[in-house]
Amino acid sequence: MARAVTTQHKTIATAAAWIVALLIFFPILYTIITSFKSEQEAIQGFNLIPSGTTESYAEVQAQSGYFKFFLNSVILSVGSTLLAILIAVPAAWSMAFSPTKRTKDILMWMLSTKMMPAVAVLFPIYLIFRDSGLLDSRIGLTVMLMLINLPIVVWMLYTYFREIPGEILEAARMDGASLWNEIIYVLTPMAVPGIASTMLLNIILAWNEAFWTIRLTTTNAAPLTAFISSFSSPQGLFWAKLSAASTLAIAPILIMGWFSQKQLVRGLTFGAVK
Repeated sequence: MARAVTTQHKTIATAAAWIVALLIFFPILYTIITSFKSEQEAIQGFNLIPSGTTESYAEVQAQSGYFKFFLNSVILSVGSTLLAILIAVPAAWSMAFSPTKRTKDILMWMLSTKMMPAVAVLFPIYLIFRDSGLLDSRIGLTVMLMLINLPIVVWMLYTYFREIPGEILEAARMDGASLWNEIIYVLTPMAVPGIASTMLLNIILAWNEAFWTIRLTTTNAAPLTAFISSFSSPQGLFWAKLSAASTLAIAPILIMGWFSQKQLVRGLTFGAVK
């Protein structure tokens, strides 16, 4: 029998949840507030009341083209996500519905690659990109972002596919469906919530990736993460301009996450955290 939850307990839990949410969101909020200050106000110390000036946004737009970096971020995040899905769906299908005694070892090996510090492989990756002519190219960076997030995509899709009864796929085979027809017309439509949430998460991860995007690009393929770092110079940090650049960079992904939060939660509860 389930234990009854009192109104007092609900109130305390709700208040605690709001406190945690505000603590998590506060750095973003303070960044937005600082972006509406002058440089002199920004360096004076902690202050939650901005002057309301937009001079930092004007200077940021005057110094560099925001929309060029924005377009690169869209191409890199969406392109790497679609490429990862194309590879991860067949991989997750094989491990979910045709497992072998090495399947768990392969999954753990894939996950272990995320534990290695990125700086440990920076030198060989940089040499490969240099010798292949992929430095500062959208194609090279798209492939790199796909490889970075591919283990997470495979793991998430694997957990989603495990929730689908294998009998459905067996029935499709008995009706004469080929392997690809089984994946495309039977499996994929049933896992749409899980695939959608995986794509959303991968887009967010690719959008926020800074280590590789800064080190493998200069101008042509530089995304918004490189746009933000350009406001850090040997002369110091320009806090108001840096906050304005950060606000412009996080605004698209913040809006997308806000409007797709229901789909994201639904997809995550479909199998990943069940």
